[in-house]
Amino acid sequence: MALLGMDDRPDSFTVERRLITEPGRAARVAALAEPVLAGLGYRLVRVRISGSAGYTVQVMAERPDGTMTIEDCEIASRALSPVLDAADPIEGSYRLEISSPGIDRPLVRRSDFDRYAGHVARIEMLAPIDGRRRFRGELAGTDGECIRLRRTDAAENAEILLRIDDMMEARLVLTDALVAQSLRRSKHGERNKEALGGHEIAASESNRPRPNPMEIEHGDGKRQ
Repeated sequence: MALLGMDDRPDSFTVERRLITEPGRAARVAALAEPVLAGLGYRLVRVRISGSAGYTVQVMAERPDGTMTIEDCEIASRALSPVLDAADPIEGSYRLEISSPGIDRPLVRRSDFDRYAGHVARIEMLAPIDGRRRFRGELAGTDGECIRLRRTDAAENAEILLRIDDMMEARLVLTDALVAQSLRRSKHGERNKEALGGHEIAASESNRPRPNPMEIEHGDGKRQ
């Protein structure tokens, strides 16, 4: 099982581009958020917009070690809020949420697939491959522009190559091994006084990352 690790130099960490991105309004928010987060030493994982009357704009970000504490979320929120206010990418009122990636996190960059090799992922493609768009299996690293996936949803444990640019979504599947690895990382972070925020650990209970408490209400794109 591969251990988590990433070159934590800001220049190499923040410049790696996302290969799985958002469409429409979320893409506009992402374009505004990405450089702001990079300037703070974080990088964008995903933007999601939900709701119809009174939107929630969730910006998921991470530090080089893959975590995002509550304090980090507050820093990012204070920096992003005026930028979004000025650009006004969302019509009407909305609530800004900054969150950590969570344990069963999205995979959006090439390095994500290498870093979590040995863990199980669920992948949805933009177009069918041999009649199917959804795949599940153990990540076996990358091969050029593709990932290797040892399928667990097939009659035989066949390995398949999937092109990252052709993916609609990819995310880790919550397993005992993934939770155990996250807890080991959490204990290591505590010893270095970089403990995980409680919101990230709580993701193991809900199978989804919990938004951090730092939420800012916006009305007509302006801060209230």
